Amino acid sequence: MTDAVVAASPDASVRDIAVLMRERQVGSVVLVSETGAPAGFITDRDLALSVVAEGRSSSDRAAEHASTPVITAEPDMEIEEAAHRMVRHGVRRLVVVSGGAAAGIVTLDDLASRGLEPELASRVTRAVLPAYFFHARGG
Repeated sequence: MTDAVVAASPDASVRDIAVLMRERQVGSVVLVSETGAPAGFITDRDLALSVVAEGRSSSDRAAEHASTPVITAEPDMEIEEAAHRMVRHGVRRLVVVSGGAAAGIVTLDDLASRGLEPELASRVTRAVLPAYFFHARGG
């Protein structure tokens, strides 16, 4: 788990989120409610596909382009369970919640670097990528 959660208000503009990502050198931001509970999750890919490619305004609320519900993990969750949760929900990141508030992020890269079996890592990757990447090429 990475315990430095980059978080912002769901009311932040997508431009503010993009600037935050650039400043903090991250590809995702957890949108948190006033209580600190995760309310959404937004990635640089969300910004590219949902905002830029669609010609949306940079002043749009981040919550309008975020993934919800947020798929979460517990701080003491085993690596395999986290990976299975990623596969089940088709995500590469889990927000770790402790005491009702965002406490960290677990990514596929985190799991792979800590001994996740290659076959299970492959299943997570396949679950989140379009089928295009897995068809036969050439010939």
